[in-house]
Amino acid sequence: MNLSSHLVQRMLRLPPPLTRDLTIERDLRVPMRDGAVLLADRWTPKAGGDGLPTALIRVPYGRAGLIGGQMARPLAERGFQVLVQSTRGTFGSDGPFDPLRREREDGLDTIDWVIKQPWFGESMILHGPSYLGFVQWAVADAVPPQVKAMIPVASESALTLDFLRSDAFSLETPFVWAVQVAGQERRFAMPRQILGAKKAQRALHTLPLNQADTAAMGHRYDYVQNILDHDADAPFWQGLDHRHRVAGIQVPVSSVGGWYDIFLPGQLRDHRVLQDAGRSPLRLTVGPWTHTSMGMGQVAFAEALDFGLPLAQGEEPAERAPVRLFVMGEEKWRDFPSWPPPGYEPQRFHLQPGGALSTEPPADSPPDGYRYDPADPTPAVGGVRMAFGIKSGRVDNAELEARPDVLTYTTPVLDKDVEVIGDVSAEIFFRSGLPYADVFVRLCDVDADGRSTNVCDGLTSLTDADETSKADVRLWPTAYRFKRGHRIRVQISSGAFPRYNRNPGTGEPRATATTLRAADQHVFHDPEHPSAIILPTR
Repeated sequence: MNLSSHLVQRMLRLPPPLTRDLTIERDLRVPMRDGAVLLADRWTPKAGGDGLPTALIRVPYGRAGLIGGQMARPLAERGFQVLVQSTRGTFGSDGPFDPLRREREDGLDTIDWVIKQPWFGESMILHGPSYLGFVQWAVADAVPPQVKAMIPVASESALTLDFLRSDAFSLETPFVWAVQVAGQERRFAMPRQILGAKKAQRALHTLPLNQADTAAMGHRYDYVQNILDHDADAPFWQGLDHRHRVAGIQVPVSSVGGWYDIFLPGQLRDHRVLQDAGRSPLRLTVGPWTHTSMGMGQVAFAEALDFGLPLAQGEEPAERAPVRLFVMGEEKWRDFPSWPPPGYEPQRFHLQPGGALSTEPPADSPPDGYRYDPADPTPAVGGVRMAFGIKSGRVDNAELEARPDVLTYTTPVLDKDVEVIGDVSAEIFFRSGLPYADVFVRLCDVDADGRSTNVCDGLTSLTDADETSKADVRLWPTAYRFKRGHRIRVQISSGAFPRYNRNPGTGEPRATATTLRAADQHVFHDPEHPSAIILPTR
């Protein structure tokens, strides 16, 4: 155990522990209001564990292995006792696993149980990434005063709903996650997932999509059917949308995210609600990370110790700027007073004839065109993705930009740095040969050697695409400095599959569509149709 403790310390760049001598009470029975019992493990120092601040981690992925060794142990060695609980329907806890739905009731019941235990001291923090962060947002407006801080990482209060937007159905992440959790309690689950990753990717090509779960797993899975049948705003998902609760949260929050994380837009929305409500102390840290980057975990544990532990001990955390951002391109951490930071004004970079990009309005020019074929969909390359064996984050876009179904627009070489920090959007005047089409926009940095690297992107679906209209595309927020000598590039295409479901062009429901229709697409750039990307610049 001591060897693994040393390895985790090095991996997470943690300070030396107060002790490496821990004890684990396994399978504590935590009763819920409906009679269900959820199991939990309690990690404590062998000596003096009772009365320490409690770190509560509620998790659907099991309590042993990585969760215990890399999440509970480091905190239990450094001033906390840690309770790791399996959420309903997972790893010995009662009930069926109905993802995301019962976390408010079960979370509040668990907190109520913890503070009544004889070993509980006077304080608690909530901690963890992704789903483990969502369970914090689900309860945070209603927790008792013993909860002193929460540290949600790569997470938000309406987890997964952004994937299910009718105007931008993001297929890959919820599907791959469903395949993962459906098989996670089988023997050799991790090797099975790694070996089955290609099969899951192949299953995303299945038509109709409501048979993709059977193609990947050999059986139907309720969660997959539900994400195909119900859009984000359907009443079906109401129980797992906690956005309306965020303004009522009084607990100090330190939120950690990544520029290429799947949940970043919602995480920044939640932070801004708390910021506008004047909550303090309040922290936001965003780095150059994807959903599973080690750097995010390192900062999360640092925040547990530097922010959560002092508050749990009745002290103030060390002074720090409310917002700390890694500015890519410059490759530096910088501190700011708020999100988005002050002083950055929206600047339009217009698409121009001949593949140019400029702050000048476009001149009269015919539209550019390409043919999109959903049978050979424009692929997702790098960027915001979460799947075994798939490269995410910043990558070389040369192969993607060489495709005939991708248009590019590029500025001249920059004569000074251009710094972009904040929300990025695009207005693309577009027409398709079919009423149903997607518009995907990607912002890239082209270096002095001509290498194009993706910064951020987004997609929107149109339902009247056969008429010339303006597609409003919300890209991921970013913090990026385009260096002097580089160029700014915008890509336009009609897909990024399988991150986003391919648009079949027919308007059929996504669960049952089987026909794929190719279409000729046109992008306009003239005085009446001033297509542009809008960058918050300083």
